[in-house]
Amino acid sequence: MSMRIFIEPEDVWLFRDGKPFDAGSDHRARSLFPPYPNVMQGIIRSHQLILQDIPLTKKDKVMEAVGTATEYKGLRLRGPFVAKYKDGKLSTYFPVPADATPCSDDEVKSTAPRICGDGVITSHEKATLPRLCFANGIEPGKRDYGNWLTFDALQDCLNGNAVKPVRDDELFERESRLGIEIEADRARVTKEGQLYQAEFIRPCPDVGLYVEFEGYDWADDQGLLRMAGEGRGGRYQSVNGSDWLVPEKPLPRLFKVYFASPAYFSQGWRPEKWGTFFEGDVLLEAVALKGYETIGGYDLANNQQKAAYRFVPAGSVYYFSSHGAAKLKDGLVQNAITESFNNHDDIAKIGFGQVIIKEWKEK
Repeated sequence: MSMRIFIEPEDVWLFRDGKPFDAGSDHRARSLFPPYPNVMQGIIRSHQLILQDIPLTKKDKVMEAVGTATEYKGLRLRGPFVAKYKDGKLSTYFPVPADATPCSDDEVKSTAPRICGDGVITSHEKATLPRLCFANGIEPGKRDYGNWLTFDALQDCLNGNAVKPVRDDELFERESRLGIEIEADRARVTKEGQLYQAEFIRPCPDVGLYVEFEGYDWADDQGLLRMAGEGRGGRYQSVNGSDWLVPEKPLPRLFKVYFASPAYFSQGWRPEKWGTFFEGDVLLEAVALKGYETIGGYDLANNQQKAAYRFVPAGSVYYFSSHGAAKLKDGLVQNAITESFNNHDDIAKIGFGQVIIKEWKEK
């Protein structure tokens, strides 16, 4: 059964990044919004266990119901995405593409690659890739134009049209709070030197998270979820969402891949070979991305920290050319472009590597 749900906070939320955190080892816990797909799959699977009244201590029952920390069984998930639900209308928000540059005081638009100067030296087999050309030939510094686009505005931006991004504070606020670790065997007694600071997310009114998933049959169209850090609550309700864009067959001769969620590649910013995902003669032409994101997590069932890995961030854009008919390979889970790691079940099943593919034109 497929479900599409919108989740609003009961209070504030804490979704930590992939950096291990314990009072005393690091004093500040940074919060992300939206959380990574591996966080959301944990929330969804934990709620499934609650619905079936299965405690974590019964590991065989847990495995039978929802799988393990590296095997997701029948779960298929897309999201979570920042969303606003008001008066029965759902709007989803995505990171501004990494290749977007300012074109007016409050608007940006996507660029297109061409040779500028000597190009960029990379670990790619071509060694040097074209440098993206920016407005007036000048690469902008740190921008303050907003970080989010609605789904429709994202399509316009990827098509090369000017759009106005939405700022963080129009969707959510960050709140920092101090805490101190308590002695496990002595109530109300604090530990010396265990002061820490946690950053919480407070979504604006009508703002929350949108998630699509299948594999579990939830009888109720609404209810409460235990949401990640500190078990803060979230109210969910079923909503009508738009279908995800299906890539063209064949793909355009020049096409770009926008990553709507983080992706893992064995070679850091790229896979060992793009032929894992594409059929036909496909050549990488340019890349726009901002660093990397470290994603880890905590294995609640085994009470231990998971290994952390570097991912390509959501919002990254990869430019390709194809020589002859090319397409995404059949059989890719959710048409995702990502590799898996460390004996994990295909992480595309839980929403990593979700892409939107558009045509681009040479300058």
